[in-house]
Amino acid sequence: MPSSVDLAALLCSRLCHDMLSPIGALNNGLELLADERDPEMRAKCMDLLEQSARASADKLKFFRLAFGAAGGYGEMVEVAESRAAIDSLIGENKRITANWALADSKLPKDAIKVLLNLAHIAIDALIRGGTLDIGAERRDGATEIVVRASGPRLAFDEDIGHALQGELDPDQLTGRTAPAHMLHLLADRAGGGLQYQLGDGMLVLGAVLPEPEGLIG
Repeated sequence: MPSSVDLAALLCSRLCHDMLSPIGALNNGLELLADERDPEMRAKCMDLLEQSARASADKLKFFRLAFGAAGGYGEMVEVAESRAAIDSLIGENKRITANWALADSKLPKDAIKVLLNLAHIAIDALIRGGTLDIGAERRDGATEIVVRASGPRLAFDEDIGHALQGELDPDQLTGRTAPAHMLHLLADRAGGGLQYQLGDGMLVLGAVLPEPEGLIG
């Protein structure tokens, strides 16, 4: 099992990788703007800067919830904020349609992290677009989460699935699989579990997370 320092380093590597594209676009836009004198082209540069800044802010908000102290120090977190973060992450990608089935206005903090990260995994798989279905419900003392990605030519590394289920050798963890391993640790700590199923044009990710005794009821 990797040390907490090693896992944190891998997670940071993943976050930096995901932030590189929008921040790189910001830098390119600024360089173009500095050299451009044509008003029409300058306007296009400003549009590029605005889009890149918005994408950077949306990713940072998402990662704060998915990996940081989501919702502060309370045990329950508003679902609406997480839904907004996922919708913003999808952004203007017209090729992905998100459908929601959320039975509760609040979920336990760890369940929110699992929901966000499973959605992130599913979005990454939809490289050619498709449909993202996200559902969560508290019942019988546990939170049940299902995320389904359906679309053409899904891109899913099954090492991520193995990491979700705790079946990946910790020495083989990378920045790509570290978030899934983190989810496995969260689920294991709660006495729950994660699973995935990859089929023809469909990826289903699921979680059952028993709630702390103080939250049941």
